[in-house]
Amino acid sequence: MIGFLRGVLVRKSPQELLLDVGGVGYRVLVPISTFCRLGDQGALAELLIHTHVREDHLILYGFATASELELFEKLVSVSGVGPKVALGVLSGIEVDDLVQAIRANDVARLTRVPGVGKKTSERLILELKDKIASFHPEASEPRAPSPKRNDLLSALANL
Repeated sequence: MIGFLRGVLVRKSPQELLLDVGGVGYRVLVPISTFCRLGDQGALAELLIHTHVREDHLILYGFATASELELFEKLVSVSGVGPKVALGVLSGIEVDDLVQAIRANDVARLTRVPGVGKKTSERLILELKDKIASFHPEASEPRAPSPKRNDLLSALANL
């Protein structure tokens, strides 16, 4: 299983990267928060990886921080929430805001995330509340630049 990649960004788009690691190009799906933290094309990038294996695909999900990766793995453990939805949740809300919304039973805040309805929000709260009781996002993590992130979210929601 792949758990970490370090390489040069060959191509970068809001939901996907192509990372050259020793001459091998890895396609990695990322949330908006990770996209915003990475440099431009040609820059060196380091990503924590969640390897998702299905019978017909091997998909890599990349994260700039351990908190994002840990929360992603907690999200995919919720029944009915797959990697695509989990990635969408992390793209639509910052890690600390998501943790706070779950702890506060804030269904309305979670339903504002594109692609997450009331039932999914309620299920997330029900199944994750105990799992994130002791979860503390990394204090040194910089927040993604808001204007750029908001523009990206708006563009993706309009697609």
